Amino acid sequence: MKLFRITLIALLLSVAATAQKKSAAMVSSWMTKPDRSMLLQPRPALRFENVRQKMQTIYIDETKTFQQMDGFGYCLTGGSAQLISKMGEKEQQALLDELFGDHGNSISVSYLRVSIGASDLDDHVFSYDDLPEGETDPELAKFSLQHDYRTGLIPLLKKIVAINPTIKIMGSPWSAPVWMKTNGKVKGGSLKPEFYKTYAYYFVNYIQGMQKAGIPIDAVTVQNEPLHPGNTPSMYMEARDQAEFIKSHLGPAFREAGIRTKIVLYDHNCDRPDYPISIMDDPEAKQYVDGSGFHLYGGEITAMTAVHDAHPDKNLYFTEQWNGGPEKFAEDLKSNVGNLVIAATRNWAKTVLQWNLAADPQYRPHTDDGGCTSCLGAITIDGNQVTRNVAYYSMAHAAMLVPAGSRRIASNVIGDLQNVAFVTPDGRKVLIVLNSGPATQTFFIKDSKRWGKAVTATLESGAVASYLW
Repeated sequence: MKLFRITLIALLLSVAATAQKKSAAMVSSWMTKPDRSMLLQPRPALRFENVRQKMQTIYIDETKTFQQMDGFGYCLTGGSAQLISKMGEKEQQALLDELFGDHGNSISVSYLRVSIGASDLDDHVFSYDDLPEGETDPELAKFSLQHDYRTGLIPLLKKIVAINPTIKIMGSPWSAPVWMKTNGKVKGGSLKPEFYKTYAYYFVNYIQGMQKAGIPIDAVTVQNEPLHPGNTPSMYMEARDQAEFIKSHLGPAFREAGIRTKIVLYDHNCDRPDYPISIMDDPEAKQYVDGSGFHLYGGEITAMTAVHDAHPDKNLYFTEQWNGGPEKFAEDLKSNVGNLVIAATRNWAKTVLQWNLAADPQYRPHTDDGGCTSCLGAITIDGNQVTRNVAYYSMAHAAMLVPAGSRRIASNVIGDLQNVAFVTPDGRKVLIVLNSGPATQTFFIKDSKRWGKAVTATLESGAVASYLW
């Protein structure tokens, strides 16, 4: 009887070990097609198997690692918050769970960017210290975040943090209060040098106020698009001025206040890598800087690698890219995944964020005379009705599988099969592949731990797939 029990236990252990090996060899996948016939659709499981024939192969090598990821997500503009806040309680909660939860029906967004004051996708311009014309407030006695309570942004962020307490939030200003600016207007102008110190404490008050509301701000950028003074609102800031502001005012103010929020400079297009490099070349400014932020409305994404190579001890963030309406799903899917999810991360980005999370069917709200009138949200909200657009799916292909703390690992690009690979904190591998070519392609996926085996995968032209094992 004792021998039978030992034999039975050994048999059960053997079956369990075999099942575990089979499970470890299985690959889950999700696919989106350019004709929308599949939208983040789970596919039948694939398996690592012995192969003899030769075929184009994507090799995953986890022994070669790169940047640690902070996450994938969206810009939660004031307008986005306003639309979501007006939804019915049940519908709103379901949407927030879908976007920010960690269950099987969520896309698990792990990073958000919000505006410090108004962006051009608010329904009007405001700052946290607006005054009658001719008045100033150098002590910030009238500073208040009440506007973000009234529009629903802070209450909404509190709900999001409750769903995902580890979510990271970046704040970006479009403009200082007009009384601090050279032209006294919401559009354009520069920060007056006599208000550098005051504006530094404007950031301090913002971070402390948000923390008091239960919303930790992980990072701030110094100025959204500092070389584009045409938005409403906007503010022009040259590199030498940003360097002076950081090293003599913002950095010291953060240090004095005990603030650990990261300072991210530049936050503009890839056509001017000299801007962030020149600031970090100044050791007095560099000591306060965590990294540089980029958009891709100009230049080449490889500029991020040039900045990394110049200052490899500093981080890189991809902070914004829009889709214009009406939607061109196939074209935008290829661009979003190819240029952002894949190319930005292969060029050292630790975040990838799309602009913006939500708009209504007429691309509202936005400011007048300089606000974006055709920015398509990742979702379109019409009352309680939600339509999921291309940026929803492109970001979801990464966000749902690549949590914060994942690390990019090596993978080779073959022909039109653009791709990027990650290892998650719990040791799973993720591969995201875009077939940017004109024809369907079949290929192998090989893992450095299973060089003798391969997964056989097929992708139609323009399709995207995420693989997990």
